[in-house]
Amino acid sequence: MMADLSAILDDIRACRACAGDLPHTPRPVVMVSAETRLLICGQAPGRRVHESGLPFTDPSGDRLRDWMGVDFETFYADPRIGVAAQAFCYPGTASKGGDYPPPPRCAALWRPRLLAELPRVELTLLVGGYAQAWALKERMKANTTETVRAWRDYGPAILPLPHPSWRNTAWLRKNPWFEAEVVPHLRARVREMLA
Repeated sequence: MMADLSAILDDIRACRACAGDLPHTPRPVVMVSAETRLLICGQAPGRRVHESGLPFTDPSGDRLRDWMGVDFETFYADPRIGVAAQAFCYPGTASKGGDYPPPPRCAALWRPRLLAELPRVELTLLVGGYAQAWALKERMKANTTETVRAWRDYGPAILPLPHPSWRNTAWLRKNPWFEAEVVPHLRARVREMLA
């Protein structure tokens, strides 16, 4: 089991399938172990994550850790927390300033094999619309807001979240129910899993 996970992680880190499509050298970023119980599935690494090689080393990560109620050290040191985005490489920045969407090729190539090697996962956080669309398929509501609002429908194994980007600050102000209902539930689940 551990050997299979190690082999898949080696393959992912060596992957260059999107080399011709990316504006830079691929640098797959994934952080999971055989102990992973809480799996965070975002869309794709951003520029800062591409540079650091560690997931969520940016302001989005600060907000996500706050939602989870964990500090920086716990997030990276506790093997029960794992991160495997829809795409493992930074897709580049679009002209309007946001990042390009995650290339679907990455999820198709790697997610089924990787998830099969993570049998201890009890809770998957689906961070943002791309992750929700891939994982929930027809169970996704009309949009990310409605999917996150229906969070109780997906439990206990899945919790949809908005993207923690600063670009969603206005969304958070318009949807106070998220921080009032979903965040306390998330923190309680994380506490329970890491106890």
